[in-house]
Amino acid sequence: MEDQLRNSLKEKEILLREVHHRVKNNLQVIFSLIAWQSEYIKDTESLELLRDCQNRIQSMALVHDELYRAKDFANLDFAEYIKSLVGSLYQSYRVNEGKISCTINARNIALEIDQAIPCGMIINELVSNAIKHAFPDGRCGTICVELMECGEQQVLLAVADNGVGLPSTLDHRSTDTLGLQLVCLLAEQLHGNGDFLRENGTRFEFVFQKNTKESTLPVSPGKA
Repeated sequence: MEDQLRNSLKEKEILLREVHHRVKNNLQVIFSLIAWQSEYIKDTESLELLRDCQNRIQSMALVHDELYRAKDFANLDFAEYIKSLVGSLYQSYRVNEGKISCTINARNIALEIDQAIPCGMIINELVSNAIKHAFPDGRCGTICVELMECGEQQVLLAVADNGVGLPSTLDHRSTDTLGLQLVCLLAEQLHGNGDFLRENGTRFEFVFQKNTKESTLPVSPGKA
């Protein structure tokens, strides 16, 4: 009986690993199709929107890739995931790391997949925004991503930069910018509290309870 249970568990582990691998591969196919389509588009604004879409897809694909490589399928080592995601974004936007550096302060916190994907997408949006808007005209600066426990089963996620900061007239809760809408919707679905701070650049702080009930990705948040 013990041998049968071990064999059954091994089979399920192999199957789950294969599921993560195939999901990651399917997302990479979509990523590649968008890249191929981009070659036929000349409009700069449209190309930028497609690249943003690719980065969002990549943020989800990396979750499944990390889980495929992990020994524990229930939880994702989010520190390693952040490093992979930021590296992917820097490559996508061809960032000169000598001008815009990134520090990652992430304690070894494991998140379940239903929380890992929304957190990854929040980081993707905020780091992308910082890369594109925080350092205009060739300015130098730093982006910082933090992830740490801040209470009993509570996690603090923060993304900050020392750039030019958000416009004083911008209300992130009512903006028509898709990226900031996604950040707000994803924070809501994680049942957490977050806000933007505007001192010495921009800082988004977000606190949520670990392993809350399963959430779903937002649909049609609004216009880009």
